[in-house]
This record gives sequence, structure tokens and C-alpha cells, in this order.
Amino acid sequence: MSSKDKIVSFEDELLILVDEYDNEIGFDTKDICHNNSGILHRAFSIFVFNDKNELLLQQRSSEKRLWPLFWSNSCCSHPRKGETYEYATARRLKEELGLTIKLTYLYKFQYQAKYKNEGSENELCSVYIGKSNVMPVVNETEIAEWKYISIDTLDAELLKNPNAFTPWFKMEWKELKIKYMVQILAL
Repeated sequence: MSSKDKIVSFEDELLILVDEYDNEIGFDTKDICHNNSGILHRAFSIFVFNDKNELLLQQRSSEKRLWPLFWSNSCCSHPRKGETYEYATARRLKEELGLTIKLTYLYKFQYQAKYKNEGSENELCSVYIGKSNVMPVVNETEIAEWKYISIDTLDAELLKNPNAFTPWFKMEWKELKIKYMVQILAL
């Protein structure tokens, strides 16, 4: 299912700047945070699985500045100024996928990735997992396509066409497979 929802992501929204230890050091707009090599800021990635242990993947909207039409995890975004991770993750799941689910925090990592001459991600990213068997209602301003995919099929697609996926997703999926598969299968 999909819907033509309102725009929920803005270049002028204030993101939380952090140091490598996740201490807040200020705020700046999303636009500025993603210019050039980027400025380190908080982010999160969410992986939603169903009862069949299939992952909900999304293909990013063609309107995205960074990695448009690339496949990625179920949902990802940034806490805004004044938001906790708990609030921001719940907000974004509802805005992008129409879902309200319990999330489990797994780990945090820092990465930087440049996309052509458009800008960069420079994020301290918290990774969460959750479970839902509810059909998502996707926000078409954020998501071009979506699908549930088995772990084995996803692994095969990543080997066959790794450049179709966002860089953070590939890093996170590798970590999830190595350290967190027991937790995922127990959801």
C-alpha cells in the first residue's frame, strides 16, 4: 500500500551535531550537515522484520539529494533539535511507513560516505530492530518502492548488485549478520 503523504523532511530542519562520543555540541540545518564532507550529526537506522524473518526494504525516493533510488533499510533519519532517539524513531516510522512498533536498540557506529558531488553523510548512527506484520502505508515523498525480502535473497542481491544499496545499509547489514542474527530471529 502507499499514499501520497505530505513532505516530512526539510533541508532547514535542525539536526543535532555531536562529537565521536555522542555528546551534543550544537545544531545546524540538514542541508549544511550534508554539504561537502558533512558535519558529524546524530542519525538512526531501523530494520523491520516480519514473522517470516523477512526484512522490509525501501527504495529511496528519486527526490532524495543523497542516494536517490538506492535500496536501504526499512527506515532511517535524524533526531531533530530537542528530540530523543525514542521520539524521533517513532515519529519517522509513522511518517514513512505508517507503523507504530516497539523497537530494540542494538548498537551505534560512526561513518562518512560521499555521494557524487551532491554531499555526504557524516553520521553517528544508532541501529534499531523491530517486528511488524502490519502492511506498511508508505509515504511516496520518501519511498519509491518497498518489499519484504528473505535474508538469503537479500544476501544474494547484495553480492550480485552491491551498488544498488546505500553505503550505511551495507555496513549495518554486515554487522547485523555477524553479531545480532540471534536477536533478529528471536523477534
